[in-house]
Amino acid sequence: MSLFQNRTFLITGGSRGIGKAIALKLAAAGANITIAAKSVEENPKLGGTIFSAAEEIEKAGGKALPVPCDIRNEEMIQDAVAQTVSVFGGIDGVINNASAISLTNTEDTESKRFDLMHDINVRGTFLVTKHCLPYLLRSRNAHILTLSPPVDLQPRWLGAHIAYTLSKYNMTMMAMGWAEEFKQDGISSNSLWPVTTIATAAVNNLLGGEYLMQRSRKPDILADAVFYILQQGPGKLSGRQLLDETILKEAGITDFDTYAVNPGGSLQKDLFL
Repeated sequence: MSLFQNRTFLITGGSRGIGKAIALKLAAAGANITIAAKSVEENPKLGGTIFSAAEEIEKAGGKALPVPCDIRNEEMIQDAVAQTVSVFGGIDGVINNASAISLTNTEDTESKRFDLMHDINVRGTFLVTKHCLPYLLRSRNAHILTLSPPVDLQPRWLGAHIAYTLSKYNMTMMAMGWAEEFKQDGISSNSLWPVTTIATAAVNNLLGGEYLMQRSRKPDILADAVFYILQQGPGKLSGRQLLDETILKEAGITDFDTYAVNPGGSLQKDLFL
């Protein structure tokens, strides 16, 4: 029996991109997946909804529960958790994938954009984890995995887009804090970040268009990294600020060219590295 058979994971922002790639990887191993995201209607620029993602998850071999959820809304979070437990019986892992980005300097960052990033990246991540916690404590191998970068206090990362940087570093600090807080309970908590940019709708629409997409890797590299992390036993891999390449090398994977959108081409390092 697969290690993921009958294990349940709640993934925020999992209707497309990195979140969906993680969901499909886990589903292929028999996991139950809750897709908790805002996308209930198709947006041509973004692609995918919680319902189309759920269909793909079922086809991949897992069980899917699509739940409309804006993680700025605590009641929606509580509902997503309640539905997950009602349908699947518990929660073994939470993947904090939902995030908002604005690479703007202080003068150009509107208050509503600042609030959006902190409401989703910081407050939302905290509340999702908080409401999953009672069920994580009952799991025999619980994981909290947060998609955020290593904390690098070089001034260039703070000076370029301080509002976004603060929100992402806060996510990582929460991941490290949870590792310490719950180490006696056997709950593993880590952050994970890509070494190169990942080909997502955000990269295509907001950050660099087709030029940057061709210098990116597919979301599959993060899905494979997550798959390895979640296989580790209670507390055996916890409290680390992980990079996808680093953890995949620990898993014995050294050929990363297969993940490239343009194999053999130049790659763009991601932010904070």
